[in-house]
Parts: sequence; structure tokens; C-alpha cells
Amino acid sequence: MAENKTTKGIYFEDFAVGQEMLTPGRTVTETDIVNFAGVSGDYNPLHVDAEFAKGSQFGQRVAHGLLGLALASGLASQLGFINAVQAFLSVDWKFKAPIYIGDTVKVLVQIKQTKPLSRLGGGIVVLGLTITNQNGEKVQEGEWSVLIKSRSVE
Repeated sequence: MAENKTTKGIYFEDFAVGQEMLTPGRTVTETDIVNFAGVSGDYNPLHVDAEFAKGSQFGQRVAHGLLGLALASGLASQLGFINAVQAFLSVDWKFKAPIYIGDTVKVLVQIKQTKPLSRLGGGIVVLGLTITNQNGEKVQEGEWSVLIKSRSVE
């Protein structure tokens, strides 16, 4: 499975159940965590206090779980279909392992289901997403349901 370098042009008609796409990698930085804490208001010491985090079960600071979800969204957008998303309908998400500063994450996107809704100008696509780190370990996974427009709407 090759990384998809497309930047636009993936519409509802282009999705097939079983199709897989792999995002490029993205290394998580301390700046990412600090910025996410500022935007979200979540200053849990597990994320922002190195001394506190040393005594935790993780032994060091970890990224916010929701930062991982946000990174998945950003990485998925690089696959080229996010520009055709009309609505984000639902998320079912599991946090499997921590994401540490310096981890490089990738997202495998699998097409689980498609349902045409011509009256809405496209259809629902259920995406299975798995975030893995540089060691191939699953750190987060789940499903998103999105309404994606048809090419004919353009």
C-alpha cells in the first residue's frame, strides 16, 4: 500500500469498500502539546509538567488524547478527500497507547461502508482509522462517518 499524495479531487464516487490509504508521517513536538493545551484549556500536568509526568505511569509527558484525534484529522486531510466533506457526522474513538513527544504517527484509513444520498449531493462514507507510531504500534483507532459530496455537485 503506497502513500497517497493526492491533494484534491476524491469524491463520493471514488470510494470503494475495502479501499485503504496511508497518510504521510507527522512527528509530534513539545510545541504541538503546548499549543493544544492553550487552545483546549487542558493543562493536565501529564501533558505540560515534565517533573510531574516523570512520576506517572508513562514516565514522561504524553500528548493529549484529543491531540491525536486532531492530528488524524489533519493527516487524513492530506489524502485529498477532506475538501469534499460536507459534514462530519459521528466519531467512535479508542485511545490504545500514549503518544509521546518525538513520536512520528501515520494514519491508515480504510473504507468500511458507503451509502449514496443523492438528495444531499453525495453520500455517507464510514472510515476506519488507525494511528500508529514509528514502531508500528497502534496508539488510537476508531471510525468516522462523513457526508462526502459527489463529483457531479462541482
